Formats: sequence, C-alpha cells, structure tokens
Amino acid sequence: MLVSVTERTREIGLIKALGATGKDIALQFLAESIFISITGGVIGLIAAWLATLIAKNWIPAEIPMWAALVSLGFSFFVGIGFGTYPAIKAGKKDPIVALRYE
Repeated sequence: MLVSVTERTREIGLIKALGATGKDIALQFLAESIFISITGGVIGLIAAWLATLIAKNWIPAEIPMWAALVSLGFSFFVGIGFGTYPAIKAGKKDPIVALRYE
C-alpha cells in the first residue's frame, strides 16, 4: 500500500485540491487495503476448499466454518494493520507538493 500511495501522489494532490480532506483520502486508502486483504482471504479459502475436495479421495479432510470465519477476520485485521500507516501518510500529503511530484 505504501508503494500505491507513492505511485498515486499526483492523484492524491488533485483530489485534495478539489476539496477532499485528509480524512477522506485516508479512509479511501484504508478501505482499499481492507478490500485487497479480504479478497486475498477469500481466494485463499477457495483454494483450500478445492484442495480439501481433492484430498477427500485419500484422507478425510474438511474446513470447519469457524476456521473460515477466523481466516476472514484475520484478513480484515491484516488489512487494517498494514493499511493504516500508508493511509495516514496519504492523508497528510500537501496538495501543492503532490501536484508537482513527478
């Protein structure tokens, strides 16, 4: 996410120049981070489910519902944990400096 903030510096400057607050931008980046993390968690759950379908031919395998919910909750908190600093950094960018960024 930190790389995303750096790559989108001019976009952040433009959005702030158009009237968005630092909080608006920080929430946007935090929501994006959470969405990416949960999407990864869902893809991981689908892969694990497919693996259990294949493994059922040889061993009894099953994913309990509580494990799926815990993994999605963990994905949510990973998104918050690793998205907070870049979101705050994006929200604090000066719009004039950000618009001049190359």
